[in-house]
Amino acid sequence: MEHSLIDFGRDICGALDQAESREWLVTNGLGGYASGTVAGLLTRRYHGLLVAALKPPVGRTLLVAKLDETAGYGGRTFELSANRWHGGLVAPHGYRHLERFRLEGTVPVWTYALADALLEKRVWMEQGANTTYVRYELTRGSGPACLSIKALANYRDYHGGTRGNGWQMRVESAARGLTVTAYDGAVPFHLLSDRGESDAVHDWHAGFDLAMERARGLDDREDHLQIGTIRVAVEEGKPLTIVLSTDPMASCDGAKALERRKQHERKLVGAFAKINPSLSKQAPPWIGQAVLAADQFIVDRPSPDDPGGRSVIAGYHWFGDWGRDTMIALPGLTLTTGRPAIARQILMTFARFVDRGMLPNRFPDAGETPEYNTVDATLWYVEAIRAYHATTGDDRLVRELFPVLAEIVDWHRRGTRYGIRLDHADGLLQAGEEGVQLTWMDAKVGGWVVTPRIGKPVEINALWYNALRAMAVLARVAKKPSGEYEDLAARAAAGFARYWNESLGYCHDVLDGPEGDDSALRPNQIFAVSLPESPLAPARQKAIVDACARSLVTSHGLRSLAPDHPRYVGQYGGDQRSRDGAYHQGTVWGWLIGPFVSAHLKVYRDPARAQSFLEPMSRHLQSHGLGTMSEIFDGDPPFTPRGCIAQAWTVAEMLRAWAEIAAFKKPAAAAARKGKR
Repeated sequence: MEHSLIDFGRDICGALDQAESREWLVTNGLGGYASGTVAGLLTRRYHGLLVAALKPPVGRTLLVAKLDETAGYGGRTFELSANRWHGGLVAPHGYRHLERFRLEGTVPVWTYALADALLEKRVWMEQGANTTYVRYELTRGSGPACLSIKALANYRDYHGGTRGNGWQMRVESAARGLTVTAYDGAVPFHLLSDRGESDAVHDWHAGFDLAMERARGLDDREDHLQIGTIRVAVEEGKPLTIVLSTDPMASCDGAKALERRKQHERKLVGAFAKINPSLSKQAPPWIGQAVLAADQFIVDRPSPDDPGGRSVIAGYHWFGDWGRDTMIALPGLTLTTGRPAIARQILMTFARFVDRGMLPNRFPDAGETPEYNTVDATLWYVEAIRAYHATTGDDRLVRELFPVLAEIVDWHRRGTRYGIRLDHADGLLQAGEEGVQLTWMDAKVGGWVVTPRIGKPVEINALWYNALRAMAVLARVAKKPSGEYEDLAARAAAGFARYWNESLGYCHDVLDGPEGDDSALRPNQIFAVSLPESPLAPARQKAIVDACARSLVTSHGLRSLAPDHPRYVGQYGGDQRSRDGAYHQGTVWGWLIGPFVSAHLKVYRDPARAQSFLEPMSRHLQSHGLGTMSEIFDGDPPFTPRGCIAQAWTVAEMLRAWAEIAAFKKPAAAAARKGKR
């Protein structure tokens, strides 16, 4: 029997609290996805079998919520689905028949025990299409299993909710199943199968209970429309394939579609192995799973000027593509995994959106004008280009993008949006206006900016110094003068000394704010050590690592604020105001373990100890978002996962940090072997 890193038996599958807290995710490379729980019941408004990206990578719309299956076998009836209804009633309890749940790559597989029979169910998406496949296969049985499958549909923005209230959709019989048109002008979608009978139905099922939405202080009730019922007998050697798609011509050949998915994932693993064979041989199984997870965030962002455009979804289920997240995640998602061509496409795509020396912070879901309220995304863009060039030696791209890079520096010197400008007195960047959040600590509720950080945030100037040093190198590649960037870097390094707080033994978080300097211990100063170029002396770098290790490091990342601070919040939850109030006030961020590990390795040069900080996150792959990594965790033990079940920069930074450690070990091992000879 095939081994999987994610593989549960009845101890997990049969316990509702365990099975509903573990979520699976499959994606299509367009921004669309399918996701749900091991138990099969819906707990979020974002769960569904077909959440289509109608305007890739945005315009995400819930089309098919779920399939509720009943199996007749050996004279008995087995309810395989599970639902919780508003008021708390769970019916039916299909998870009780679950013998096993596992991931094959990223494909979730449920194995139901029906007396002496075993029925397997798989769900995956077609790469590059708004198409979900659901395949049922009887792997053991003394006779056929007769399936009756109810299809429950919707048509709404994936952030929304639905009350049926007499809404009449048009459900029509088609050659291979059913076609649904929610209203005039809506994109039709299709319920297809490779065999069996499909009967059109129009029956609203009211009151699905969404426990996770209630925990987030949001509407916790939804209705879905039963659009049809499929009836078919499944025998050994005669599987059933159901297709949910916006494409009426989608193939119903489940075997070939599954092979295409497996081939796609084999290519991902092969690219990782090819980029550095010695590193891939060292890779534990969880790294291979993370390589597959990394691909789930990479999406198409086509435009008339750039039909091959690419971007990165920041997190599933609810984030779109963000400039900051994309650039931070780019090295781990693409360079570490052996996909530099995609990195190049992303860098080119975002170059087209640079405006007044700034990269967009966010592309709205409905496709409106990008938002530019970020001071760090642009500086991470420079670092992403530096990392790309260091990996590939692609001088041509540097020459092509250098005018954009030079414009970025020039705008920052002169001043651009939101008070972002160089302070010529100390060579540091300052930024911020009342009511605007510009750094990655960007929580805002109404007019309340939780962590405004107006002034000179420490990581912004660590990034500024790093960017200027990178620009000097890239200028020489582009055959342009580099002296200007070297001078600016020297001034930034001198000014950066102002951050050091001798009495505390670490850096201020923000200088020159409206209320003076902010000495709160936050993880932002770790970037002054972890980035390739540091403005700090080695002794101060070590002091920062030690301070973060003592107060901020947890099993799954770094706290956003030290626990002894009066504004520290150790639990993330409640309504939006409560959640956003805790978001950067103690909540643990998974992605920050990457820069901490890089900084620790740089300071202590102990790869085994650095790697030990990654190990708890490798076990996290088996909880919350299965086979992937969460956005955030509670600041207090046991560091319960919260937020998005799959976050791009968390996965990316784990991969990048692991590869950095593995590369560090290689010359050390070679030197040790040489010394023994």
